[in-house]
Amino acid sequence: MKINTIKRHKSFNGETVFASHYSKTTQTEMKFSYFHPGCNEVETIIIWLSGLTCTEENFITKAGAQFHLKDSSSMIVCPDTSPRGLDLPEEHSSYDFGSGAGFYLNALTDGYKDHYRMYDYIVLELIPLLQETFLPKKFSISGHSMGGHGALVLGLKQKDFFHAISAFSPIVNPMNCPWGQKAFSGYLGEDKELWKDFDSCELIKSGNKHHKKILVDQGLSDEFYPDQLLTKNLEDVCQQYGQEVEINYREGHDHSYYFISSFIKNHIDFLV
Repeated sequence: MKINTIKRHKSFNGETVFASHYSKTTQTEMKFSYFHPGCNEVETIIIWLSGLTCTEENFITKAGAQFHLKDSSSMIVCPDTSPRGLDLPEEHSSYDFGSGAGFYLNALTDGYKDHYRMYDYIVLELIPLLQETFLPKKFSISGHSMGGHGALVLGLKQKDFFHAISAFSPIVNPMNCPWGQKAFSGYLGEDKELWKDFDSCELIKSGNKHHKKILVDQGLSDEFYPDQLLTKNLEDVCQQYGQEVEINYREGHDHSYYFISSFIKNHIDFLV
């Protein structure tokens, strides 16, 4: 599989790179970005999943992760948040469904099931491509908001593969919040039993627990907290079902990349 380099920038002693490749899973060209610190051997690749409306550019441009990885043997890789270049029904009519809002699941509904397969894209296509290209020893996963939901779901479902899981402001219980209910209805249909397969709280209830503590940071001035994010639901489920979790409630912090950049070093240290 060929990686096409779109642009690259010298960053410290390494490079920030924007790339693409054709995906058989989504049947589209998929973009991703990454920072390589310039080391000879890559120890860890952190997969970063971004939130609603984001692309592969937001995190790598705004979060300041390069500074904290510059002398390490770890990369961070940021895939786009959905397939692009399609014209499916309702795909471009709102910010929280369709383009830029893939929710890191495998869609089942007409049209979407042929392309919106972000779970399989990351697990079965992007990760093998990164393994082949960079030969890392391990992978960890993190993300923000919708991407925090994705990090929790992928990390829990692939619990024996990912070394560690973290999230900023994650949508922890999408079955029970407006964002998740809209997305799951549109992608998965109305059978709520099928929704449970992409809901971190339900996954923990069904025995999908990670061997390591999960790290979460949540701003208390976040405009989507608690109604969309439902952080307390994750806290309660983890306590009840024996999943170790550290949830840091950050006074005064909001939902933005200012929040992420304030604590990204903590997460990088945890993930590597």
